[in-house]
Amino acid sequence: MIVIHDYKPTWPQEFGVIRASLLKVLGASALRIDHIGSTSVPGLGAKDVIDIQITVPALRPEIRQSLIEAGYEYWPAITHDHVPLGEDDDPKLWAKFLFSQPPGQRRTNVHVRIDGHPNQQYALLFRDYLRAHPNSARSVELIKREIAKRHAEDVEAYYDIKDPVYDLLWAAAQEWSRYIGGKPQ
Repeated sequence: MIVIHDYKPTWPQEFGVIRASLLKVLGASALRIDHIGSTSVPGLGAKDVIDIQITVPALRPEIRQSLIEAGYEYWPAITHDHVPLGEDDDPKLWAKFLFSQPPGQRRTNVHVRIDGHPNQQYALLFRDYLRAHPNSARSVELIKREIAKRHAEDVEAYYDIKDPVYDLLWAAAQEWSRYIGGKPQ
């Protein structure tokens, strides 16, 4: 069931604990480990699931194996991200590994993506844009709450509606990034 919670100030600290454990598991294999998704945006209501992105130079089997050995549940059926309209749809550009938390631990989605690929940039730029644009963040929360109200039991419908909305923000975030001359933090 999809439930959108009010923002919890503990989310960043919870991310920090998980990040530290992931660093121990992956060491130098991880170029960076970031808090992404709605729980990474102060004030934004979200599903109570910490989204984490591990940036790597390549999706190597040993990275996947290290996470599996650490207890993370691997999702082999999910091998790539949604491609926003107008983007290059080469599957290699949107490839990823997806994991959920080890049994008994805090709900987490761990996305492993390749450095510089559009899906890796998307997660960071989306987060940074919403942090810099609180009205857009509030609009995202309202949309997610309305979708959850109507489709709480239908995860596919939730994402079928949410993804195109996020595509609109992706375009705005890209333009904002060009305007400020920056890259995702």
